[in-house]
Amino acid sequence: MSLQVEKLEGNMAKLTIEVSSEDFEAAVEKAYQKNKNKINIPGFRKGKAPRKMIEKMYGQEIFYDDAANYAMPSAYAKAVDECTEEIVSQPKIDVVQIEAGKPFIFTAEVALKPEVTLGKYKGVEIEKIDVAVTDEEVDAAIEKERDNNARTVSVEDRAVKDGDLTVLDFEGFVDGVAFEGGKGENYPLTIGSNTFIPGFEEQLVGAEIDKEVEVNVTFPEDYQAEELAGKPAVFKCTIREIKEKQLPDLDDEFASEVSEFETLAEYKEDVKKNLAQKKEEDAKNEKEDKVVEAIVADAKMDIPEAMIETQQRQMVDEFAQRIQMQGISIEQYFQFTGLTREAFLEQAKPQAEKRIKSRLVLEAIAKAEKLEASEDEYNEEIKSMAEAYNMDIEQIKDMIGAFEEKSIKEDICIKKAADFVVENAVEK
Repeated sequence: MSLQVEKLEGNMAKLTIEVSSEDFEAAVEKAYQKNKNKINIPGFRKGKAPRKMIEKMYGQEIFYDDAANYAMPSAYAKAVDECTEEIVSQPKIDVVQIEAGKPFIFTAEVALKPEVTLGKYKGVEIEKIDVAVTDEEVDAAIEKERDNNARTVSVEDRAVKDGDLTVLDFEGFVDGVAFEGGKGENYPLTIGSNTFIPGFEEQLVGAEIDKEVEVNVTFPEDYQAEELAGKPAVFKCTIREIKEKQLPDLDDEFASEVSEFETLAEYKEDVKKNLAQKKEEDAKNEKEDKVVEAIVADAKMDIPEAMIETQQRQMVDEFAQRIQMQGISIEQYFQFTGLTREAFLEQAKPQAEKRIKSRLVLEAIAKAEKLEASEDEYNEEIKSMAEAYNMDIEQIKDMIGAFEEKSIKEDICIKKAADFVVENAVEK
């Protein structure tokens, strides 16, 4: 494998990667071995036709696509290791040469980590954040706990109200025709949760059990199913079950059931104390956000669009993993919300850009202030990871390679840089 790097405008680069003819030939042979059982050649049993015979009949390039897919990942990984530039995006691949007996050549257009010119980062002025806890906030926290401990009881003598937990059947129609994916049976829906198309849930208020009602909605213009986007629809809905929450009485008994305290007064004091601690922590985070935001605004950097796009995709993947743990696929989420993947990516763009800029300035500050991760700090991080994954420290260390160790130490330096700028900030 050989590599040429061409710097482009806007912190982009083109990597020209050449795989030797011998290595590409090995990839073609691998592709042949994978596909030979799928190809019929007259006079040969399936899977027994020689490669030359297959290539003669179907063309020499029959195995090239698979061969390229075999050759590119390892060649690109070697190129990244060999490249002295720091690559910060997924590559845009383009095949330049793919011929028998010749080197396989492809290019990878990538974003490079931009240089940061720091402005003022010490003594940044921010407004002081109020951390006082009000009685209203205490009452709201207790009401939330009451709601968490509410009983759910079936209701049969009234119609649906806002906040009810319902079970319903529904079927959607556009221009009088039922559409795919628009039918559900025994579907659980909390009225007011806004999990369905805007306007859907509100029209179920007043519906009675086992009586069909029609819900008229219009699909959003950017709805994921293009054939439905912007179109009016009618859903025929039947409520099968209504449940409501019954809150526990606010008394000493409630306090003793949800806490270690015997009286409501003691419980309220503890709630207030916990709220104060949370406000202090939130204020610290908000202060950090404001300080870093001010530093970013005073810094100069040229962020490649490809770097932002990579961060956007990463954020969507992270979100998909989080909701998957709740039993919801990203496809189901898009269907419920009416969003498309493209619209979701676009929504994530401002936050993606903010993440990138924040990290870049903190990296630059860590470098300017010569902040480093000590072995004790690194070991403490490993210990935290072991506790989080319920594993032994040595198991975690065995799983961590040089790249992961470097990444962990970089994250420690980022945290230290954030602490540094907060400590040096001035509250007005």
